[in-house]
Amino acid sequence: MTARTRRGQEQPRAWQSLPEYDWGTAPDGLATRRQLRAQQLRPGGQEPVALLRCHACATRPHRTCTRAAYLYRLDHALPVRPMTLAKEAALDRAMAARTTCPLCQRRYHHCLPLRTLGSCLECHDGTPTDPHSYTPPPVEPTSLAA
Repeated sequence: MTARTRRGQEQPRAWQSLPEYDWGTAPDGLATRRQLRAQQLRPGGQEPVALLRCHACATRPHRTCTRAAYLYRLDHALPVRPMTLAKEAALDRAMAARTTCPLCQRRYHHCLPLRTLGSCLECHDGTPTDPHSYTPPPVEPTSLAA
């Protein structure tokens, strides 16, 4: 797992000095974070045991891969922690900030281009919006004066 330099010195291909596997050649019992998450697992504090080189770098053996993924042992992985009500509320507030138009206060079912446009398309340039793609803004209670 070393690459030769011009002067003939051997250097590790990765600074981590972990074993490297090309795309599709990792042994059983190792998984990336995404693969762990698909199995409802998490690394659980363990250090990575190997690197998985990206598909493009698999054909270039002397190139240091810049998009490598860490591989973790499945037998040391722990189950994913359950979602708490506080975490769910925090995630809902974060998504509300990304999906609510600051001008018309509609909450859309998709993320809005707030960095570039600053609002939904209807508020930005008048493009009509499908009424099924958002929920109307909350109605403020009015005091009944008798």
